[in-house]
Amino acid sequence: MAEAQIPVKVGVVLDMDAYGNVTFNCISTALTDFYATHDHYKTRLDLISRDSKGDVIGAAAAALDLLKNVQVQAIIGPMYSVQANFLISLGQRAEVPIITFSATSPSLSLLRSPYFIRAALNDSSQVGPIVAIVQAFGWREVVLIDEDNEFGEGIVPFMIDALGKAKVLVPYRSVIPPLATDDQIAAELYKLMTMQTRIFIVHMLNPLAARLFTKAKEIGMMSQDYAWITTDSVANDFNSMDPPSVMLGVIGVRPYIPYTKHLDNFRIRYKEIVQRTNPKSLTYDPNIYVLWAYDSAIALAMAAEEAGYKDLTYQVTKTSSNSTDLESFGVSLSGPNLTRALSNTTFVGLAGNFQLINGELQAPPYEIVNMVGPEARVIGYWTKENGIVNEPNFTSSSANAYYSTSKSNLGSTIWPGNKSSPPKGWVVPTNGKKLRVGVPVKVSFTEFVRVTWNSDNSTKVEGYCIDVFDAVMAALPYGVPYEYIPFATPDHKRAGDYNDLAQQVYLGNYDAVAGDVTIVGNRSHYVDFTLPYTASGISMVVPVEDDKRGNKSLFLKPLTRNMWFLTVASFVSIGIIVYIFERPINKEFRGALGYELGMIFWFPVSTVFFAHREKVASNSARFVLIVWFFAVFVLTQSYSASLTSMLTVQKLQPTVTDINVLIRNKEKVGYSHSSFIFGFLKSKFNESQLISFDTSEQMDELLSKGSSNGGIAAAFHEIPYIKLFLGKYCSKYMMVGPTYKADGFGFFFVKISRFSSQVFPKDSPLIPDVSRTVLNVTEGQKMVEIEERWLGDKTKCVEPDTLLRPEGLGVSSFQIIFYLVAAIGLATITKYIFEYRCTSPMIIDDERPAILANIHELHKLLTKFNNRI
Repeated sequence: MAEAQIPVKVGVVLDMDAYGNVTFNCISTALTDFYATHDHYKTRLDLISRDSKGDVIGAAAAALDLLKNVQVQAIIGPMYSVQANFLISLGQRAEVPIITFSATSPSLSLLRSPYFIRAALNDSSQVGPIVAIVQAFGWREVVLIDEDNEFGEGIVPFMIDALGKAKVLVPYRSVIPPLATDDQIAAELYKLMTMQTRIFIVHMLNPLAARLFTKAKEIGMMSQDYAWITTDSVANDFNSMDPPSVMLGVIGVRPYIPYTKHLDNFRIRYKEIVQRTNPKSLTYDPNIYVLWAYDSAIALAMAAEEAGYKDLTYQVTKTSSNSTDLESFGVSLSGPNLTRALSNTTFVGLAGNFQLINGELQAPPYEIVNMVGPEARVIGYWTKENGIVNEPNFTSSSANAYYSTSKSNLGSTIWPGNKSSPPKGWVVPTNGKKLRVGVPVKVSFTEFVRVTWNSDNSTKVEGYCIDVFDAVMAALPYGVPYEYIPFATPDHKRAGDYNDLAQQVYLGNYDAVAGDVTIVGNRSHYVDFTLPYTASGISMVVPVEDDKRGNKSLFLKPLTRNMWFLTVASFVSIGIIVYIFERPINKEFRGALGYELGMIFWFPVSTVFFAHREKVASNSARFVLIVWFFAVFVLTQSYSASLTSMLTVQKLQPTVTDINVLIRNKEKVGYSHSSFIFGFLKSKFNESQLISFDTSEQMDELLSKGSSNGGIAAAFHEIPYIKLFLGKYCSKYMMVGPTYKADGFGFFFVKISRFSSQVFPKDSPLIPDVSRTVLNVTEGQKMVEIEERWLGDKTKCVEPDTLLRPEGLGVSSFQIIFYLVAAIGLATITKYIFEYRCTSPMIIDDERPAILANIHELHKLLTKFNNRI
């Protein structure tokens, strides 16, 4: 006799419309399939359905009836997140597991109920692939469009947080009610059309999404320049969109479902279920929610058997006579065991691996799909470990995984308007709030920034810094409308210095500043700087004076002291070498001791002017002299050139070259009134020594007077200004002394910007984007053209170094020549000694002993001279 089967009552709360009836039949089919292969199970799930009637109250009433009157051990459902919130609370109260296969809102997890089992994916799990797509195409701004309910808003904080980490801005969020009319949808879409962002991320249920895209198609938003990305709530039903042409070019993400024979067989039976339940339906392919519903029923059947079949009753709780229906149902005795068993259940279902982690289905890889016609085409995949990949190969270990957001891993994509190239993501907006860019009003050095007022009180802003800012903003990967606002008083005067301007940005009167503003640490407390677009530094300008004193030893300056010593030694050495070779065979080199000593010094010196009258008879001496003549030629030409340079160069010398001299002599120095240099000088000079100036003309006047006549001995300024100043007063001043480091000119933005009605945090993507673009612009030809236009020849002046007298030539300049002369001399002397000892050739008048005798006599004379001293 067969053992009796134990029924386990399970409630099913669904909207019993066409789709709900099909889903319920799929759940029944799942149990039929499962028990056909597990007929040894002692438990059998007994499904009791209730219609949630499409709203929250209907779902609550259905669940309450199942818990109070039927005393079910579990509830499968509801279908939507907005219905699930109250059901989860009821399950918690009755200790009955609530198993949903389609309520995906992340906000449901915040309830932290152990009796809430999500046999579906949390919507937050698809944030990763969506952000990866945005990064792949380099979009920096997106607009979120979501449904105005718990389902729609649940994903929003996760999406914004992930986009923010990827430096992607969300300037606007569009919220559309589920029951919005077509006119309301169109009004919201027209509002989006007036903004600059053209990348939209859509998260809503299929019925509302179909209406949204239909209306977007009608008003021209499914065309070139637009990009639409949908979450899986829409992408799961891409193939059921009617008509599909309204979504041409849309990209979506959806869970990856591996192919199995079991799934293929179910698709055939699903078509039969749909035809039997809803003959008018045109959709015969099961979506992911149907597969999850099927797997949920299998998991619950396995868990019921695992939990056992005892105490399938409710414990009645004591209630007062005034208690409501919400307090009058009992507590399931089998609920805790069933929940634990369900949490530990794992198997391979139709949708893939069924494994619950913290009460939720483990997230699988995602596939990225593109609507290319009547149906969607897979163009890539995404995994948590690898990012975007082009093949469904998910076996790589996380330790060796490389996360990619490269668009090259995506297949060919069709974009709205049937275009093959991706949109840039922005257009010039028609109603966007402009970025308020403050510019300093300058009375000097207007080549950098020049502000002029027209008769109608409008302004014209131009200059080197302005052209650079325009070039940078034009090169950004998205449009940023902006306007220049002078930092001026009502009478068009300067309203303050650069620190005051930074303070105004901090206070919100400006969003950014474009000008010759140096990057300084104290200003960074209020604003965020971009990378510098020009180099800078602090240096000193001093008057120059003509060197009229003359220099009696100027003829010695072309050569250094060591070089003169080497030259004299070389002359004497050559004289001795030639004397040794010539005296035995040349009568012109013989005579009294004084004559021969004079010949040693005279002959090499006379070769400098090629004025020697003595003939050279020895081949060895001739060979030495050939090399020596070359050395003399090079030496004399180099000496002449160096001396000529010293005599012809402008004889201008700075009045002072060292800042320490200024400090020691308590000289007065000047600085620009609007510059940060005052703080730099205050640490080195007494404040009484510091005099400010506003214009280059005032700077010239103060320097011309001098410190003793009410002026200054030196002016400190930044190098870009100094170059312009010297270009105008090139003959009167020069830049001297060390260059003190400064970070250069940079643009800066408010830390909290109100641009486009959106708050830009300190880590706003605008700052790094502008900095990267600054690098691209400064390295390109555009920067050269801007510099040529505004600075041109104005900064061209004789460099300070060239105004100073050239240094003398040193030994290192002639090393090779003197090495060659020395080598030839030593070689010939060695050869001569070898011949003298070995061959002993004939000596004219036996003169060789006389040479030695003369050398001996020379030694005696030198000895006597030393003794006298």
